[in-house]
Amino acid sequence: MKFFNLACIIALVLMTFSCQKEYMKYSDKPDYVTNPQAQYKSYFESYDAALQLWGVPFEELYIPTSVGIAHVIVSGPKNGEPLVLLHGMNATSTMWYPNAKAFSKDYRLFAIDFILEPGKSLNTATFDNVDEIASWYYEIFDKLELEQFSLIGASKGGWLSVKIALYNQERIKKMVLLSPAQTFIWIRPSMDLLKNIITMFSSDDKKTEQTLKSMSSNVDNINKIYLEQFYQSHTIDSISKFTMAMQPFSKRDLQSLKMPVLVLIGDDDAINNSKTVKMAKEILPYGQGEIIKNAGHFLSIDQADVVNQKTIQFLNIKNKK
Repeated sequence: MKFFNLACIIALVLMTFSCQKEYMKYSDKPDYVTNPQAQYKSYFESYDAALQLWGVPFEELYIPTSVGIAHVIVSGPKNGEPLVLLHGMNATSTMWYPNAKAFSKDYRLFAIDFILEPGKSLNTATFDNVDEIASWYYEIFDKLELEQFSLIGASKGGWLSVKIALYNQERIKKMVLLSPAQTFIWIRPSMDLLKNIITMFSSDDKKTEQTLKSMSSNVDNINKIYLEQFYQSHTIDSISKFTMAMQPFSKRDLQSLKMPVLVLIGDDDAINNSKTVKMAKEILPYGQGEIIKNAGHFLSIDQADVVNQKTIQFLNIKNKK
């Protein structure tokens, strides 16, 4: 019996070492980061400054894929259950700074910069359709050796999470969708969105200021270091053709999702309303939904403690399967 236990321990150590060794080959910073073009130099500096808000030790990986290099931030215990984070449009993975410490306590985080938007991922080719974007994420999951994992997606990242789950839901244990954009309902027209359209033709600072006011219930609560990066990202932002192609998923697609799904939205959300929560509860086979008070579209920042608590509680519940 003692010999058996010792063998198990040795096997576990070797497996952990092997996994760490696999990630080591992705740890070298590529030239476009170490010697960036002039227009990206200050942006990468602001990105690195914002990343220092993470609150826990982390490592950065640069994973080669069929369409470029994927930048992934990793933190949390090496033996923790994998938890993948997908950020909102042009927000980059640094947007998770109010949540990373809480999530990293028990989970192994993998925050991925979307390759067609500002961040540290670099695209060298393009996608022909949205399904190829989902396939790209699975390239990353395969290289990280994530057989099964949970997903948290914010805004556009929520829409992408559902697309990824539909692509191969056998690997997704649970999903948390934070104010998912264009996922359950069409983005409803509002004065805030109208103001955003109007300010598209004004200065970058004015556009970003209006975006923040329409998406956050308390802009003053956003860390100034992250705000600097957010401002800079909007000077190099990119709205791809796939963003315009996003549309709510069919009832049939949503009903096909067999994993537990938690949907959270803010009570002052410019993107969603109570219908989103109602659909999550009524259509998803294992869906839950809730409205967070005093929060806008950026609810993971506006009410970080509440979102962290509800997310972790949901993830910790064992599936009844």
